[in-house]
Amino acid sequence: MNAHAIAQSGILRPIRRSRRPLAALIMVVALAAAAGCSLSGGGGDGDEPLVLVTHDSFALSEGVLDGFTAQTGVDVEVRNSGDAGRLASELVLTKGDPLGDVAFGIDNTFASRVIGQGVFEPYVSPAAQDGAQDYAVPGSDELTAVDYGDVCLNIDTGWFARHGIAAPSSIADLTRPEYKDLTVVENPATSSPGLAFLLATIVTQSGGTGQSEATAQADRPAQDGGWQDYWRALRDNGLKVVDGWTQAYTVEFSGSSGDGPRPIVVSYASSPPAEAGADGSAPPTRALAGSCFRQVEYAGVLSGTDRPEAARELVDFLLSPEVQQDLPGQMYVFPVQRGTPLPEVFAEYAAQPAHPLTMDPARIGTHRDAWIRQWRDIVLG
Repeated sequence: MNAHAIAQSGILRPIRRSRRPLAALIMVVALAAAAGCSLSGGGGDGDEPLVLVTHDSFALSEGVLDGFTAQTGVDVEVRNSGDAGRLASELVLTKGDPLGDVAFGIDNTFASRVIGQGVFEPYVSPAAQDGAQDYAVPGSDELTAVDYGDVCLNIDTGWFARHGIAAPSSIADLTRPEYKDLTVVENPATSSPGLAFLLATIVTQSGGTGQSEATAQADRPAQDGGWQDYWRALRDNGLKVVDGWTQAYTVEFSGSSGDGPRPIVVSYASSPPAEAGADGSAPPTRALAGSCFRQVEYAGVLSGTDRPEAARELVDFLLSPEVQQDLPGQMYVFPVQRGTPLPEVFAEYAAQPAHPLTMDPARIGTHRDAWIRQWRDIVLG
């Protein structure tokens, strides 16, 4: 089966990073120092590349960004900045003296950390009217949606068939005795998919099923509902917690190339396509559509850029057919623009829940830290 990897940005994708040779980097620093120049990303020299700041998991096919250069005459330099949480924190700390011109990779679980903080200039791409606006952060004009993905429970269907045990069909099922010692999840304090699954349990175990319920509860206090009891039961049923997706999926999960001991894992709706056979044969895993929590990734123009027009054009380009069609195969996410074709294996095997679990980003921002503290006290002690 195919292996696939992810940094903990929250969206499943192969990792591809570019690194300049050390000698070249030293030369750049030396030249800048000699000339008295700043190395900040928002410089106004039109001959310099436009800087796209993003998480470590950003990937587009070779040559896609060259299309932007062909259209505008502006080169693009990609600068990686850790996972989505770290990216959000660094953007806040450097507002006014930005790390670059455009940022991509802030998702809806961290959007409240940057909106209204002076990090982004108001700008929503006109192209968003073709689909991206359906995923906009309510009440904000600072971010443009670029892609989305769903964090879901994944199961090893072969394991359950071999052991003569019916596979679980919902989040609630995991506390049943027949699933003792079978589940591995990521820590929500250190992993974006772990946080998304915690939010999914808060929605489903607090009496709600989706966006309308979660939005209506935006002002409800952090200790609401029965999700804490759910996690106590899950803990007592042999739950295993690891720091991140890589260990959970590629080491602990029995359905991946790591052939681990546990047949239930928190992963993505797009994980099964990555496990399909090289000949396109069906994967040995599937995602439980009713467990899926939607994550949306956004791009925005960083405040303080000296090249706002080019920065806006780059945000527009991220919604172009060239980029949108490239996203599923490179980053295992869904494009936001309507009518964008999907790779055949992706269209056939990725779960596409009709009613994914969601929560208002404002509610997440208000309670995220308190929920994580409560989860830590319950599960880790």
